[in-house]
Formats: sequence, C-alpha cells, structure tokens
Amino acid sequence: MIETNRLAKAFGYKLVLRGVDLAVGPGELVALVGPNGAGKTTLLRILATLSRPTGGVVRIAGHTLPGQAHLARRQLGVVLHQTLLYDNLTAEENLRFYGQMYGVPDLPARAAQALERVGLAARRRDQVRTFSRGMQQRLALARALLHGPRVLLLDEPYTGLDPDGAAVLDGLLRGLAAQGCALLVSIHDLPRALALSDRIAVLARGKIAEMIDSRSLTADQFAVRYADLTAVRVQASPATARGQAGGRQRATGGVSQDSRRVE
Repeated sequence: MIETNRLAKAFGYKLVLRGVDLAVGPGELVALVGPNGAGKTTLLRILATLSRPTGGVVRIAGHTLPGQAHLARRQLGVVLHQTLLYDNLTAEENLRFYGQMYGVPDLPARAAQALERVGLAARRRDQVRTFSRGMQQRLALARALLHGPRVLLLDEPYTGLDPDGAAVLDGLLRGLAAQGCALLVSIHDLPRALALSDRIAVLARGKIAEMIDSRSLTADQFAVRYADLTAVRVQASPATARGQAGGRQRATGGVSQDSRRVE
C-alpha cells in the first residue's frame, strides 16, 4: 500500500532524505519516529503527493508518484500540521464541502458517520472557530476518512488532544487497521508509538535507521535502542503503562530532542 525505494529529497544543496526504503502493508499501523529535523514531515508530504521527490521510487496503493498522483489521492487520507478547515463553516459544512470535491456518495450520511466516529456529532452545527485545537484535529481526521481511503497518513495527530480525545484516536486507528487500512503515523510520544503500532520506523539522518517490531521490546529497551540509532538522549522510567492504546503493558518514558526541525 505504501512503498518507497531509495527515496531522496533535497532542498537546494541540502539533502534531507537520503535513500528511504519503507513498506507498509494493508492492515498495518507503522509509527514513524525520529528527532526533530530527521525529515518525518518531508517524507509524509511526499507520500501525500504534496511534494515531489528528488529521486527514488514512491508507490501509493499501486500508483507511482508523481506521475499517477491523481489516482493515488483517491486512496489517500491525510492529516498534516495544518488542519485545512474553514473557521467560518460548521463542522458539518466543512465535511460536506470536502465531500463534494471528492464526489463522496450519500454525503450527508457519511458526514454524520464521520463526526460520530471522532466524537464530534454533538458539535456538528458549531463553527470551527469555536473549536479547541484538539477538536480541530479530530475534525481534520473526520475529513481525511470521509471518502473511505485505503491509506492514511498522519503527522503527529495527538497534538492538542486531551486524554479522552487521545483514547478515541487510539481506538479509531486500531479499528481502521483491523479493517485493512494501511497507516503511517508520525508520533512524538515514544511509549504511545510502541503501544499503538505493529512496527516502528526510526528515521535518523535522512534514512530509516531500523524497522522495529513493536512487540519485541519493552519501552525501556526501545528507549535505549532509539538513543543508539538517533544519538538522542531518552530517559525511561521503570513504571508500567496499562491501558494505553489497547491495554498493552509498557514502561513509560520521555524524550529530550534537539530543536531542529525540517518541515
């Protein structure tokens, strides 16, 4: 569903992605982690057909980019840092607007279903400018799911979510994977990435440094491995996390990263 081979991206003389090899299959949830400036957002923008690669091969649902980007977009649901919502429209009006652009059939019912899935049905007639950041994130996800995509790309979707909103998103992402959707999700919170995903792609210095089976390591072990791969210091505690992202037991931890970032 998502495939890259020796994917490269340069901005002028600065090479940001240096030969990324990545594959995400149907029903698989892969967490994308790495220090700020590693190129996570750049990679997701290329996969979302919003930026052209400098070199390499990219395929989304069997469609090669950029030549078949128009076909790939019909299979893609994307939530990046900008929500792409209209503040002066209601939640329902936003979804109907985007649904009309995609030619979504039975649009009123699909919009109502999408709002219900993200826990915003009660606010469907409220203007987006009255929404908190977390609520806007959830509405952006509803927009991304409206046309039934087979591939979902999310860039730090937990930003701004309270614990209840994060729990809703955990369940929604697991449900989408169970339905056969391929998901690539950039996550800043390492323990959550470990608990939620099937595999973790560690992006460092413009390459996938390692693909890690999420069930093969405890959080403390993952923290050590992440530090080795990225040269970023991670402090993990011995406490265990229960109930996060489906109840897997993991030790909690935190990450200290440098301030560099490539958008």
